[in-house]
Amino acid sequence: MKILILGAGKMGSFFTDLLSFEHEVAVLENHPKRMRFIYNALRLQKPDEIADFIPDMVINCVTLNQTVDAFISVIPYLPTKCILSDIASVKTNLQDFYNSCDFPYVSTHPMFGPTFANLGSLEKENTIIISESDHLGKVFFKDLYAKLKLNIFEYTFEEHDRVVAYSLGIPFASTLVFAATMEHQDAPGTTFKRHMKIARGLLSEDDYLLTEILFNPRTPRQIERIQEELLKLQEIIEKRDSSAMKTYLSHVRKNIE
Repeated sequence: MKILILGAGKMGSFFTDLLSFEHEVAVLENHPKRMRFIYNALRLQKPDEIADFIPDMVINCVTLNQTVDAFISVIPYLPTKCILSDIASVKTNLQDFYNSCDFPYVSTHPMFGPTFANLGSLEKENTIIISESDHLGKVFFKDLYAKLKLNIFEYTFEEHDRVVAYSLGIPFASTLVFAATMEHQDAPGTTFKRHMKIARGLLSEDDYLLTEILFNPRTPRQIERIQEELLKLQEIIEKRDSSAMKTYLSHVRKNIE
């Protein structure tokens, strides 16, 4: 299969390395320096160069705020049966885009990123494939993700964004609050250092990605849940209620079993 990858960032490079030995791969990136470590793949800098490559599939790996614009820029140069695909972490606007164009599509979301995950060993990681996607596109990504030994889940667009609001919105918001209250520690404990490592990793991500995760229309309710639990905990602490604290800790332990 001939596969065009949009963007040579961390995930674009990951998919290029992953696919380039079994497929004919081209990478479109308008910043040449980002392609200096790309090998075994055709390097493209302008959309009109795509016409000679004639891809069977496009995997869009650009930043979230540019995903739709990147598709629009290459569509004039794609064959009509080319499968469009994205790996976006928020799908809010993508369903309408896909429904408005005449191309088959497959939307997936690898639930791991280059900041925290070991891209060489992904056996315990998860990925989502959108159920409304084209059948052949789903077959391709199911086979690809199965080879990586990922746990594969199939959700609708709506279900995906609801899951992301919970699984990313809560840890993102909690980590940002931790970092916002940060004070210098000369002798930090192990737990503090672990939280700090997570905070630094999170804040190394693209600002727009963090914003879009938190601006997911379903995220505010998840933040309300954090606030509700903090109020409960604050009340127990202020009253120094040992019995209530024991009950609360027991409840929390059951949540994470």
